[in-house]
This record gives sequence, C-alpha cells and structure tokens, in this order.
Amino acid sequence: MSKSKDKGSESSAESRIRNKRKEDQQKAKHWAREWLDAFIFAAIAAIILRMFFFGAYRIPTPSMEKTLLTGDFLLVSKMAYGARTPMTVSIPFTDIYVPGMDLPWTRLPGFMDVERNDIIVFNYPIDTGPVSAKTNYIKRAVGMPGDELEIRDKRVYVNGEQEEVYETLMQHFRVESRERVRLSPSKVRDAGGQIVQSSANNIYIINMTETLAEEMREWNEVDTVIPHVLPEDLDQYSRRSFNFSRGYLNHDNMAPFIVPYAGQEVVLTDENWHIYQDILERYERNSVQKDGGQFVINGEETNRYTIQMDYYFTMGDNRDDSEDSRYWGFVPEDHLIGKASIIYFSWDGERWLPRFNRLLNMIHD
Repeated sequence: MSKSKDKGSESSAESRIRNKRKEDQQKAKHWAREWLDAFIFAAIAAIILRMFFFGAYRIPTPSMEKTLLTGDFLLVSKMAYGARTPMTVSIPFTDIYVPGMDLPWTRLPGFMDVERNDIIVFNYPIDTGPVSAKTNYIKRAVGMPGDELEIRDKRVYVNGEQEEVYETLMQHFRVESRERVRLSPSKVRDAGGQIVQSSANNIYIINMTETLAEEMREWNEVDTVIPHVLPEDLDQYSRRSFNFSRGYLNHDNMAPFIVPYAGQEVVLTDENWHIYQDILERYERNSVQKDGGQFVINGEETNRYTIQMDYYFTMGDNRDDSEDSRYWGFVPEDHLIGKASIIYFSWDGERWLPRFNRLLNMIHD
C-alpha cells in the first residue's frame, strides 16, 4: 500500500514539474514575443520618422564654418519642404539599394517653401546613381529660382543688390603688417581667424569674418586689410580643377546669370551651354547632340528648351573653403532633402571633447 502511495506522489510531483516547465517556457515565449513586437514596432516607427519627418546628419568639413562646425550633429526637418516618398528599393538605415529598381515617387506637402538664405540639406547633384542615394550636402541657398546672380570681387549680388553679410560668414582677406612687424599666429587664432598663407614681405592671407577684419584694421601691427580676390590668371592659385559646368574659372568673379526655374524658356548657345548642359542631360534626362551652335534635343533640331524643374544656387558660409554651386552648378528641386533645424550634439575632434555650448542649439538662417 505504501509503495502505491509513493508511486502516486512521485507521479504527482513529476506532473507539477512538467507543468511548471511548460509555464516557464510559455512565459519565456511570451516575453520574447513582446520584446520582438516592441523591436519591430520601434524599427517601423524609426523608419517612418527618418523617411518622412527628420533625418540626422553630421558636418564632416569646415565649408559652413563658423555657422556650423566640423563635428556638429544636426536634425534636419524633412517636413519643412515636404518629404519625398521612397525613390529606390533599399535596406533601411543603410546606403545599400537595389540597382535598376527606381520607384515612382512624389513630394509630400510641406509647411514652407525654400527661402533665400535657408540652410538646406540636399543630395550632391553631380554624384552618380539614384537621387536619394547620392551624398548628402549642406549649404546656404543663396539664389532662388528666377534670381539674377552675379559675383564681383567676392561680393554676391542678388537681383542687383548686395547680399546680406552674416556675422558668421568667412572669407580670405589680404592683410599687410607694418614694416618689420610680424603678425602673431596665436593672436590671430585666438581672435577667431586662421592664417592660410604668409610671405616674407609682411603679407598674410587670413580666413576670417568681416567683423574680425574690422577689428584687425585697428591693431597696431596691421597696416591694411582688404578682401583677397583671386587674380585673372587663376591656374597657379586655384586648388580646385572643377568649376561651374566648366564655364567659370574664377569663383571670385562670375558674370550675371539667371537661376533656372520651371517653365523658363532658354535659347541655347555656345556661350551659355555650360550653364544648362547638366540640367538638360543629367537632371532632366534629355538626349542632346551639339554641332557647333546647333542643338538636337531628343531627335528634334532646336535651340529652345523649357526648364522642367526649379533650381537653387548654394554656397558655403566659409566662402573660400567651400566647394559649392560655384564649382558644380545648380541644385535641382528633386534633390532637396530638408531644412537644417537643430544641433543636437557637437564633437571637437581636435580636443576630443564635446562642445557643450552647442548642444541643442537652434540653427538660425
């Protein structure tokens, strides 16, 4: 009798253990399923936010200093000008896309239009590949569609008026010190400037703001401070071999031109082909043959063409250390990504420290 009871107790204990294991397994499965669901939901939410609302970008070069510094991390509002629906089949959060599978796309309504001097993020126009897979660039929108632009001795004129000069805008100045007096590099650096070049005859090329140039004119050791304008014989001075559609050789002086706009009818000539070549062939995908001054566009012999998109002319705030529209031309409307809105983090690569004074700073145009 006791043996029977022992067997019964044993069987009951084993059953409770088995049930407990099943319960633990079910709880573990339930826990894993909850975490998986949460991860999937978070990933989908992140993809939607990144695709249609905000993008995170890092400033890799000094082309926008002192407005934006190398090492600044930005949030860019895609809603501002209207987010683009997907243009390619790609792996989320990567630059990997399926070649040859371009998607029909549209731009969703935004809550504002691009305004002159907005700081915009866009796809680098002369990159190869689908538009959305091109490198991200950030510059200031200096010229709007339909504007007449001209650059004279470094000064930008928009529709005949000189552009607003920002406190953070930098350019090269030619500084001559007094006879037998040398400028202190540390003094220049502490004041916010950078000596780019110096010579034995007391002449310096200094990258700095207009405000610092005004202050430097009052320094006892300084004789003159004037903008450093590139000479006509540019080849021996220029560090860059590529210029605006191969038509302009001196980015400190550019003849007047109209920033192209949708609906604009242009008459193509040998003299203006450098302005419109990339627009017709690269951005609006026309087949163009050129024989002297005669053009054949998509099989039709004509010198007239109607622009299909709006375009923008962009420049960096660090004017003499920025490869921008002066070198590679206009930004097509379909390349716009969004408007720079906030610096959420900043890293000083030289000191290996965060720039705490820049955290969560709003970006003002």
